[in-house]
Amino acid sequence: MGKGMGDMMKQVAKMQRQMEEIQNELAEKTVEGSAGGGMVKVIANGKQDIVSIKIEKEVVDPEDVEMLEDLILSAVNQAREKAGELQAESMGALTGGMNIPGLNLPF
Repeated sequence: MGKGMGDMMKQVAKMQRQMEEIQNELAEKTVEGSAGGGMVKVIANGKQDIVSIKIEKEVVDPEDVEMLEDLILSAVNQAREKAGELQAESMGALTGGMNIPGLNLPF
């Protein structure tokens, strides 16, 4: 293995360590999605895992379950979208905004 290949392997190992650090940081960060004027709130971490759902009891109507389902779905999608943006930002910092083919991000 030539010197160039050894340097490249070191760079790859360094990038993998940085990716692990970013993943750990993303797991700690949270974003919030909400619907119904804040009646339904969904918290997701930076890895797009939903970690919390809060529903104000005023919005719980046994006669209109579909509305509540729609609000929850909307808040979840908003939280996941924000988490995705957080992920893209963090990964963009690592890759310098380059799209690296074959770099399988383990999210």
